[in-house]
Amino acid sequence: MHAEPTKHRLHALCPYFAMFPHTFVRDQILSHTFPGDIVLDPFSGRGTAVLESLLLGRQAIGIDINPVAACVTGAKAHTPDVCVILSRLHNLEDGFKTTDIQQLREEGDALPSFFRHAFHRTTLHQILFLRRHLDWKHDEVDCFICALALGSLHGEMDKSPSYFSNQMPRTISTKPDYSVRYWQTHHLVAPERNAFAILRERAKFRLKDGRPSLKGVAVLGDARNASGLLANFRGRVKAVVTSPPYLDITNYEEDQWLRLWFLGNAPWPTYSQISRDDRHTTSDSYWRFLAEAWQGVAPLLGTAATIVCRIGAKKAQVGALGRNLSATILSAFPKAFLWNEPRVSLFARRQTDSFRPGSKGCGFEVDFVFRTGYHTARGS
Repeated sequence: MHAEPTKHRLHALCPYFAMFPHTFVRDQILSHTFPGDIVLDPFSGRGTAVLESLLLGRQAIGIDINPVAACVTGAKAHTPDVCVILSRLHNLEDGFKTTDIQQLREEGDALPSFFRHAFHRTTLHQILFLRRHLDWKHDEVDCFICALALGSLHGEMDKSPSYFSNQMPRTISTKPDYSVRYWQTHHLVAPERNAFAILRERAKFRLKDGRPSLKGVAVLGDARNASGLLANFRGRVKAVVTSPPYLDITNYEEDQWLRLWFLGNAPWPTYSQISRDDRHTTSDSYWRFLAEAWQGVAPLLGTAATIVCRIGAKKAQVGALGRNLSATILSAFPKAFLWNEPRVSLFARRQTDSFRPGSKGCGFEVDFVFRTGYHTARGS
């Protein structure tokens, strides 16, 4: 066992549902890779594997089809200097002060009524300005600021002044009608927040531990297309450390709809408009999707690579989960084998229970470690 490391503040850049802990990632990276090796997470989520790999001196690649995940992973893969971030925020705030406020008012008034309950009017205008001007897909500084904004966009206003919204969970966006009913029932009104001031303080706090000396790669895309998206890395990846979306657990387009709106999506929950598949609909479609994902990743892996996979589901048994996962791995890596006994852990109580009492998640998660082939000497 490795000593318990200090958690870097960048890990908590944006709260995220169903992520694995940095200690799990750290142990796996130290066990299966050497400094300089390439680590890939094809379902990068909030970028835990990418950031921890960079902190440990590994090269890191993250892929995710969810724009929220791609933005947050990108912010950790290529983190700017704090002075550059603060300068950009200063310029943005100056721009907001001189912008046509009437246009922002009209834009805010055209949104569904949820937004007028969710945010103070002035705060909403700031959010709309940031949404319009942050080019997160093409600019590293804007990507980092956008990730900070996603982390503050909604949360428990009674516990922290760092959230822009009325009372909401910090990990997921509750549905519009439910949220409005909740606020009206509890007589909750959105507080006035200065988004620019919050983002400045969040930037300084998150970068108090510094930033990784290495830069990684973050890609917005489908894991099934990984070999094409990352053609320069074919045959070079030493380890995959990942946690695919869990069967029957969550749909990110529904649960992160408000963050997706901030990144340019519709101002209401959408379903399968981004992923354009039915992987959450049936068990068969889920396992077919996962097999296709491994096949997309396979050309990137080198000889005798390691695949570390944490997976869970509400209805499946541990044995069935292992058999199905093994079948998907073997479809892409015919010589793959289990490296050690799977480890089962209980799924912690979810934050959404306080907003939706009685909501159910999966009862367990299972960690699998596969080798894609037999050992060869390092460097051979």
